Amino acid sequence: MELKMTLEELRVFLDREFPQVAEDFVLEDLGEMRIRVRLRVNERHLRPGGTVSGPSMFALADVSVYLATLAMIGPQALAVTTGCSIDFMRKPQAGADLIAEARILKLGRVLVVGDVLIHSRGVEAPVARASMTYSIPPAGQAG
Repeated sequence: MELKMTLEELRVFLDREFPQVAEDFVLEDLGEMRIRVRLRVNERHLRPGGTVSGPSMFALADVSVYLATLAMIGPQALAVTTGCSIDFMRKPQAGADLIAEARILKLGRVLVVGDVLIHSRGVEAPVARASMTYSIPPAGQAG
């Protein structure tokens, strides 16, 4: 299966369709059925105690699988998250960006299942693991 969007096309799509959050994410690497995305951690991503919030880690996992999906199916803004399970395994390193390594495990006609490992930049042990499911809109309803 070949990529339908390049890393640059995904960046342009994210900037155009999601300008409210696009600057938070750096798209670092893309391959067939996989992507690496970095969350630029700043103060708004922190919770009391100075660690990265769970919702920020969820957003990173969600955006990563979404972009990996679009890379494989093309620019369909209406693809939506239908399920998520996330395990928070350890506290992220203070002040470090977070890196998501996402891969698509199943790319079907209607559903996509992905897996994401999130690490603090420069640390091998993951801080979170997520399993994501996306629904692909029927033909003719692409965004």
